[in-house]
Amino acid sequence: MIPETSLKNQFLLAMPTLTGSYFSNTIIYLCEHNEDGAMGIMVNKPSELTLPALFEQLTIPVTSGIPDVAVLEGGPVASDRGFILHSNEAHFASSLDLGNGLMLTTAREVLEAIAGGQGPDAYLVALGYAGWGEGQLEQEMSENAWLNCAATREVLFDTPFDERVQRAADGLGINFNLISSHAGHA
Repeated sequence: MIPETSLKNQFLLAMPTLTGSYFSNTIIYLCEHNEDGAMGIMVNKPSELTLPALFEQLTIPVTSGIPDVAVLEGGPVASDRGFILHSNEAHFASSLDLGNGLMLTTAREVLEAIAGGQGPDAYLVALGYAGWGEGQLEQEMSENAWLNCAATREVLFDTPFDERVQRAADGLGINFNLISSHAGHA
């Protein structure tokens, strides 16, 4: 099934129908969406692992001040692999240009650049990703599991994790806390 419109470079907001699931109250940045499926990174679920602790685990020497920020849970697929969503002024051999001034890199070299003060200006480090097979995301959208909206760098890089869902919904003029998981009339 070929998607009518690609949702690449948009946010997916988990609707209340996903409450209690792995994706409850999440916002996902879609890195790819085509006829083969979709791939995205959850951008609001901090793990207990911090960036300095990750560098220590990977024995990456830190020569520049590294913020004590959380590494994100990027999704349930390949949760042992790192995915770095970052601004495009820094390019690496394994970087995938996502458009809209963003890159996705999975190689250690981007982490080494960040630790050495030579990395991208803005970045998120996540373990794992969210993935959908052919037609799966379209089916979930038709079942009202997700709401899509325009992605912004402000939400990705400058908004506290716990405010990202609502900040993205603000762009649609929606108070996401008032959306019900039930459809219909009383």
